[in-house]
Parts: sequence; C-alpha cells; structure tokens
Amino acid sequence: MTVRRSVFAGTGSCLPRRVVSNAELAARVDTSDEWIVERTGIRQRHIAGDDELTSDLAVGAARAALAAAGIDASAVGLIVVATATPDQTFPACATVVQHKLGLTDGIAFDVAAVCSGFLYALAVADAMLVSGAADTALVIGAETFSRLLDWEDRATCVLFGDGAGAVVLRAEAQAGTSGDRGVLAHRLHSDGRYNDLLFVDGGAGSTGTVGKLRMKGREVFRHAVTNLSAVMTETLAAAGLAAADVAWVVPHQANLRILEGTAKKLGLAPERVVVTVDIHANTSAASVPLALDVAVRDGRIKRGDLLILEAMGGGFTWGAAAVRW
Repeated sequence: MTVRRSVFAGTGSCLPRRVVSNAELAARVDTSDEWIVERTGIRQRHIAGDDELTSDLAVGAARAALAAAGIDASAVGLIVVATATPDQTFPACATVVQHKLGLTDGIAFDVAAVCSGFLYALAVADAMLVSGAADTALVIGAETFSRLLDWEDRATCVLFGDGAGAVVLRAEAQAGTSGDRGVLAHRLHSDGRYNDLLFVDGGAGSTGTVGKLRMKGREVFRHAVTNLSAVMTETLAAAGLAAADVAWVVPHQANLRILEGTAKKLGLAPERVVVTVDIHANTSAASVPLALDVAVRDGRIKRGDLLILEAMGGGFTWGAAAVRW
C-alpha cells in the first residue's frame, strides 16, 4: 500500500544586498570581532535596506526554489510563510507573496513561531499535502529581523541578520517505509512559561508599537541544547530511525556553541552539521531553509541522504523533522 509523502523538489534563498561585518558593528557599539566570533561563531550578516521588504526576500527565495524544482508558480496550491516580521500586521505576508508571484487562487497564510517557524510551517504544509488539500506547496522562512533590534544592546544586535529561504514540496506516492523520500516524521513542542527569556517588548495588541527584541542568552542556551537534542531523538524514533542513520543535521543557526553542543549530546560528529551562522548570523525562521539551500547547492546533500532539521525559538517553541532527500 502506498502513502502520500511531501517530497522536496527544490530549494532557494535570497539575501539582502548589504553585508555588515563584525568590524562595522564594533564601530557602532562596544564590541569586537574577536568577542563576537568567540561567543557566537558569527563573522557577518546581511541587513535589509529600506527598499527590501520581508515579502521581497520571500519572493526571491521562492522563485529560486521554483527554478530549482523546474516548476512554474502556477502549479503552487499552497503557500506557508514563517515570519515574525511581516510587511504589515495584516494581511498575511503569504498573500503578498502569492500576489507578487502572479497567483490569484490557492491557500496562503503565515505561521508565527519565531525561530522555529520554518519547522512549524513545514509540518503544517506536510499535513495539508498528505491530506490532499494541495499537491504542490511553497514553504518559506523570511525575516527582516534587523527591524526588531535595539542597536545599542551589544548582547543582541550582533546576533541577528535578515534573509529568506524556501522549499518546494510536491505530494508523491511512496512505499510507506523509512526509506521513502520526503518528510518522514516531525515533532513540535511549545512551553509558554519561558516567554520572558526571549521576546519582543511590543505588539499591536498591547503597546501599539513594534517593540524591540529582548533576550537572556545564557538561559536560552541551556534550554536550547536540552530541548533540541531531545526533539531530534524523538523525531528519529517516530520515523523508525536513529542518529547513526543521519547524513546531515540542518539546524537553526543561532550560535555555533549551541550547534556543537546539540550535536555532541546526540552523539553526532560536528562534520555532519551544516553551519552557516558565520555568514548569515541568526535569521530566525529563515535560518533552516537558508542552510538547507547552501548545502544542497554545494553538493553536500545528495539524493537518498537522511536529514534532521531542527530549531528552537521564542515562546519557547521547538521542533524537528526527519527528511529523506
């Protein structure tokens, strides 16, 4: 008996034109390249200009993913955009993307789970494709996170960047085994007790302002390593697989030490972790699809490879997905 699986057909990314180095930031706040690299692994980030909207980056990534898949935009029946920085409070960024792609029908909506957003969006899109609600989907993580930063807070402003990553998913019949291509399993979690460890101090329904990002980094680090290693193990078990089966970990790019700590706790070699935090910094919901696109295009990820995607963000929210490429 066959089953419907969400198979990855293409990936794409889009980054703002402006690249900001650690040295440039050190001229603005009390920090240094050495301090940033030692604590985070970040060397540069892309920062959106006034004329670069979240939807613009999302569309750029979507078009690149569609081209890689060899699929025309007209085939897309579902668009899910993960973002904490939409162009407007409403309507959804996804409907703006839909319009900019020249589409006038289909399903389009946003998912708000901050840095875990792409995993949440992927899980939702997978469920909809498997159910038959659509046959082809665009799943996009897109952020202009720099617009939420307090540029006088050296503990946070050095950590983040802007960008977008996208994937095209197509529903295909598979055998229903752990050797299938596509999304094999995903697990999502949240725990609102930790709101005050990572949040934005504003909102349309409270202050009427956008607000600025606030974070207690040490506490977030501790929770991240524990939660991410646990959810990856849980997800692999749900797929009938183990850490030894994993070819590549494609993680949320928050901090190099978190990536190394998570891999170590799971018993995975650092060489099996895709790292782009040095060139992208933390792009929130965009970080997993950006890293995925880099590793697909440079040839590291090959057909048949088992990937584990993972992320944790404000809320706290966290999740993972096991994917056969």
